[in-house]
Amino acid sequence: MEFALTDEQAMIADTVRAFFAENATSERTRAAMGADGIDRDLWSAFAGELGLAGLGIPEDFGGAGLGMVELAVVAEAAGAQVAALPLLGHAMLTEALVRGGSDAQKTEWLPRLAAGELIATVAWDTAFEVVDGAVSGTIPYLPYGATADVLLLQAGGQAWLVDLNGEGVTRTAHVTMDQTRPLATVTLDGVRAEALQQGAAAIEGLQAAGWICLAAEALGGAQASLDRTVEYAKERVQFGRPIGSFQAYKHRLADMMVEIEQARSAVYWAACAVDEQAEEAKLALHSAKAFCADTYRMCAGNMIQLHGGIGFTWEHDAHLFFKRARSIATLYGDSQWHRAEVARFVMGEPT
Repeated sequence: MEFALTDEQAMIADTVRAFFAENATSERTRAAMGADGIDRDLWSAFAGELGLAGLGIPEDFGGAGLGMVELAVVAEAAGAQVAALPLLGHAMLTEALVRGGSDAQKTEWLPRLAAGELIATVAWDTAFEVVDGAVSGTIPYLPYGATADVLLLQAGGQAWLVDLNGEGVTRTAHVTMDQTRPLATVTLDGVRAEALQQGAAAIEGLQAAGWICLAAEALGGAQASLDRTVEYAKERVQFGRPIGSFQAYKHRLADMMVEIEQARSAVYWAACAVDEQAEEAKLALHSAKAFCADTYRMCAGNMIQLHGGIGFTWEHDAHLFFKRARSIATLYGDSQWHRAEVARFVMGEPT
């Protein structure tokens, strides 16, 4: 089987690669890390100039009405630059609303999300209590929890929308390893919550979008780790020759390339399976998240080691990739959990 992007998808890929390469620079990312972890100008341009905040939102609500393959293309390009962009929660919330929201909920929220007016976050399988439409509980380690405008709570087979700008919300920001995706503890005390009309469909959508987004980010980061290391291998001279000419060095690069090619297949298999509503969609999603996260961690680690002393310094960008890889490895299920889900699927058990 040979997979190829359509002309439209290839155009999107070229556009977003050029956009992130020009705008998601190391200097801007580091500036965002010193603030709240979000490059606001980058997000505004992403939503306004490119219109990509509405990627998966139907045209009736101001979006483009595209699918998971296009999301993967965009997330891969963002991951290649370790962009300080709140894409993950945004993609998860919009997909949940598209699949499980009522007409009124879609009308209220989707146009604002398509315009990039809101920062979204998602709490997955967190303990909380909903009584008479009011939610209480503490959500630890919530991505962008200190700055998010809207929260999607998910537990069991239900999902709720929570406006985080109202009363009863307390936020405590944390110092995190990946400063481009900051975490916070959010405490809700009787905050109004609105249940999505079709909870099961919403949860299925947010999980698919989240896992594809993370897997594609990991793919882009892994490929960038390899590309940057190859360039360094050509420039750095040791013992009178480029270090990339040494066999042991080339072996490490070859190992990275092999893993990346498998990761690319996993990402786009998962994206196509979801778009086509294939029976193996869950299998593909769990496989992609586990394999791509592990591949990124391996490639980012190799990037640091193969750059030698400079790779360990704050001034070099290798640590940005390594920290993002560690973040992706633990978000919304680690590799061990996803592999257990793959085993359950293969054995015919419910997942």
